[in-house]
Amino acid sequence: MVVCGDDGLAHRLAAELRGVYGEQVTLVVPPSGRRVRQPVVGRARAASAALLDRMVSAAVSRAAGTNGTAAPGGDGTGNERMLEVTEPTEAVLADAGVERAAALALVYDDDETNIRAALTARRLNPRLRLVLRLYNRRLGQHIEDLLDQAAALATGDMSAAELDASTTVLSDADTAAPALAATAVVGTSKVVQTDGLLLRAVERTPPAPGQVADPGLCTLALLSATSSDPAGADGSESSEGGPRLLPDENEVAAATGRGTVVLEQVSYTGPPQSAGRAGRRGRAVSFLPPFASLFSRRLRWSLAGLVAAVVALTVALTVVTGEHPLHATYETLLDLLSINDPALDETPGRQILQLLAGLLGLLLLPVLLAAVLEALGTFRSVSSLRKPPRGLAGHVVLLGLGKIGTRVLTRLKELDIPVVCVESDDDARGMATARRLRVPVVLGDVTEEGVLEAAKIHRAHSFLALTSVDTTNLEAVLYARSVRPDLRVVLRLYDDDFATAVYRTLRAAHPAALTRSRSVTHLAAPAFAGAMMGRQVLGAIPVERRVLVFAAVVVRGIPQLEGKTVADAFRAGYWRVLALDAVAPEDRRPDLATVPPPGTSPPASALIWDLPPTYVLRAEDRVVLAATRQGLALLTGRHRRTQ
Repeated sequence: MVVCGDDGLAHRLAAELRGVYGEQVTLVVPPSGRRVRQPVVGRARAASAALLDRMVSAAVSRAAGTNGTAAPGGDGTGNERMLEVTEPTEAVLADAGVERAAALALVYDDDETNIRAALTARRLNPRLRLVLRLYNRRLGQHIEDLLDQAAALATGDMSAAELDASTTVLSDADTAAPALAATAVVGTSKVVQTDGLLLRAVERTPPAPGQVADPGLCTLALLSATSSDPAGADGSESSEGGPRLLPDENEVAAATGRGTVVLEQVSYTGPPQSAGRAGRRGRAVSFLPPFASLFSRRLRWSLAGLVAAVVALTVALTVVTGEHPLHATYETLLDLLSINDPALDETPGRQILQLLAGLLGLLLLPVLLAAVLEALGTFRSVSSLRKPPRGLAGHVVLLGLGKIGTRVLTRLKELDIPVVCVESDDDARGMATARRLRVPVVLGDVTEEGVLEAAKIHRAHSFLALTSVDTTNLEAVLYARSVRPDLRVVLRLYDDDFATAVYRTLRAAHPAALTRSRSVTHLAAPAFAGAMMGRQVLGAIPVERRVLVFAAVVVRGIPQLEGKTVADAFRAGYWRVLALDAVAPEDRRPDLATVPPPGTSPPASALIWDLPPTYVLRAEDRVVLAATRQGLALLTGRHRRTQ
């Protein structure tokens, strides 16, 4: 396996492949002076972390002029290798062994770098399994089709299964956004959604004494026994009271006083229609604001009063002169605009009405001028940033409009959740999205006093700190808690050990408040690793600081599943069969996450979720699994251990 990248995802992915799947990994990273700090991924994965530490030590010990040379492994097994290069050129990829590799992951932060390297790698090895990290989803679909077509033409004998797994385009932002958005809102389910497939899980509190908890379709996890303890660790895998993933019935029955994560609803949907409608509404707002937003409330009442006065004068003129209502309306408007002949020879009643209409015309002029000025001002400011409205409460304050923050903002708006964004850079990636969605934005440094107050943090429902700097997120959360001690906060933190220390301190200082920490690389790495193994990872659900992975696999060749009943195939703490694809193998969609073309309806669901425990899994069956990372590696990895 070859992993090329320039940020924490590359290191996390290398540790995932080496420590969980037992693969030989070549890690291609920038030189030491430009390389990012590597993540600490938990004491329970000490072997993987130690591997990366040895790789860094070997790299640092080399001379400064040895960029592009390999660092030998520190454990004598030859299962690790690192190259320090500025960019992944053809020579670098060849030196990394792409021509002999089974899979290549390109997880640079820049889309163009990943695409250029992918085209080169496909030419070097047409059978190579490629996994690309691209933020642009539409471009990613085109690149995936292009690389698959190139592989098919170059080999000419690739099977359909090999072709389906030859290129996979993923986005760490899309993988992490549903979990981050769901964590910020109480009552919002944890969701794994890869376009077509929607898996919905709910975090439930412990039942009262004497009550039996509703297991839903199945219990996915038991939450940490220390989750209510101020000194506890939020999901530390090394904690004895940490979360228990995929427990059996006996464990669920014995775990009194512990919350659960339950699979409550599973359904198939097409692409999120609300997102499309929201996008269309956003584009329309950018050019043509709604009528109500053109004029202020006071001006609208003034216009309504003038219209009522004109109607009253028209009725009075019809009664006094006996003229037809249409003619009376015409004369009233002429009098209102002062372009009618004076009623010198008319009756006194007609003269009085003409004077009143002239007076009303004088009042109309400033109102019309104010309406024009307000409309022009609205059109000029429609593309500018909105300010948080007065009286706003119960909203989510989102800090950071980078790649991750933009995706989370879009997801929150799809859920119709009010959001106020805080960003220090007016050229940030998500500013255009905020304008399009008409989301209030506060520009300023969150570490400065008054910025969070402007975002109405004292009346907010929750606070999401999603910048790429851990200290900035921590400082913002501490300041927000000083303003409102019971505020629900979600931090994006890089290292597991640092997240555990932060969680313990915040829980000790604010025991009544809810604190959660999430790592984007921790959420995204299982999906990237599964794609490199040729497995269809549909998504991941965070359970505290651990991850539960959902994948679609074919039973053939997996002895732990093939020929066994659903009940016998279940292994607590490792994997569980959730659903069966009832479509015949020749008619199956290659990818359960395939997006239907625009304007077409999604295919009907053929997944059976209420499988009887006695159903025997056949070799040709395709099933949807919930698994831990270690369980997926044991179940579908190339190096299966003896069970």
